[in-house]
Amino acid sequence: MSERPTPPEIDRAAASRKAVAARRARASLKRDIATRVVSPQEVLRQAEADAGSPAGTLRITDFLTALPAIGESKRDRILDGLGISPVKRLGGLGARQRRALAAWLEERFPEPRARDARSRLIVLAGPTAVGKGTVAAHIKEHHPEILLSVSATTRKPRPGEVDGEHYYFVDDAGFDDLIARGELLEYATVHNAHRYGTPRAPIEKALAEGRSVLLEIDLQGARQVRDAAPDATLVFLLPPSWDELVQRLVGRGTEDDEERARRLRTAKVELASQNEFDYRVVNAEVADAAREVVELTKAFPRPS
Repeated sequence: MSERPTPPEIDRAAASRKAVAARRARASLKRDIATRVVSPQEVLRQAEADAGSPAGTLRITDFLTALPAIGESKRDRILDGLGISPVKRLGGLGARQRRALAAWLEERFPEPRARDARSRLIVLAGPTAVGKGTVAAHIKEHHPEILLSVSATTRKPRPGEVDGEHYYFVDDAGFDDLIARGELLEYATVHNAHRYGTPRAPIEKALAEGRSVLLEIDLQGARQVRDAAPDATLVFLLPPSWDELVQRLVGRGTEDDEERARRLRTAKVELASQNEFDYRVVNAEVADAAREVVELTKAFPRPS
């Protein structure tokens, strides 16, 4: 008969599990920094708010090398210039060191700032599998006063999708005809596979009536809308973490391994573009993310 663990042994086992969990949390955070899921400024704010958090216990050396294009040599030069010891953790920085690091980050990786003259045309974009469609569907169900634009696409319907409700499904010839007649506000080829576009007429009609309009589109389309309608409000939807984004893509089960790998490579590129947008919203809970987007539609006056 085996003996029961003594209290010190139990304490050691619990401490070991806690240490492993903390290391995993920091590793996940470094992936989030590297893939731009979280801004370095936000990590610094988290560290200041809670020195015991994954951000607070992250070594300054690991933090800097997680940033794009920062190797060990450059990291050491940065630390020397900022007057920060390489043994420091983010939560242990002094006030002067935090200010110096924050200023360097803002110069190298500036956070987005909302532009002036925003309109009630809300463009929602983000990386693959982040849940744009789910957030948009939640808004459509709970806020019928907001028009959810229905895109045209050349891809085949997925199970449960209805033509005219989820998308206008057209063939290549039909899509070419929409372009030729100037009926699309934007259009693009997504994932090197299918074309998507936004019909112009329903949007213009809704805006003229004083309604808010939500466009749930890809990054290429968002850039085209920005050029065609410079006063559009651009919102970038972020996953709560890179690991969660991977799990959502795998859990969706609509792509094979090769397609998932390609989409994840694309997601890294898409995440790097988030500073082009006016606002960032984290999709941790669909209802919360939808509420944040809806609140943005209330910030702009209706036309007189």
